[in-house]
Amino acid sequence: MHIRPYAIADTAAISTLFYDTVHHINSRDYSLEQVNAWAPKNPTIDLWIKRLSQSITYVAEQTDQIIGFGNLEANGYLDCFYCHKDFQRMGVGSQLLATIESTARSRGMQTLTTEASLTARSFFEAKGFRIITPQIVECRGQSFLNFVMEKSLVSLSNTKTLDEFLFSS
Repeated sequence: MHIRPYAIADTAAISTLFYDTVHHINSRDYSLEQVNAWAPKNPTIDLWIKRLSQSITYVAEQTDQIIGFGNLEANGYLDCFYCHKDFQRMGVGSQLLATIESTARSRGMQTLTTEASLTARSFFEAKGFRIITPQIVECRGQSFLNFVMEKSLVSLSNTKTLDEFLFSS
């Protein structure tokens, strides 16, 4: 598996991966009406290009097939994060997230935030994210439960204890 920056030529494959993943994986936690609203059958490629080009987007590929993607906005918000339906629990998400975290740290970001689906919640919790609040979001007439989550990127080894802070010169 190879992680690389997004290219516009990846957009059609990414939109297909998104559709397939939502309809095959997220459908375990959401109704057919919800997944149809979340991932419509005929995506607007121009909107995908705009969304992915205006952020730091990475793709995971294996033998010329895109098997995952994720994008990070300038404010530390992890917008999209999806792994191909046939490559779940194979380390794709872990490697993508590690790449995104490395980029975020190199840009001085101290926190990552995301809105995780019911399906993705356990992945993000296992990677050190904590739930800030559950929320109901609306999309194309459907309501969805998801979770605002965050992860601190500040290493505890780089922080001072209270005594070090108070008594350092």
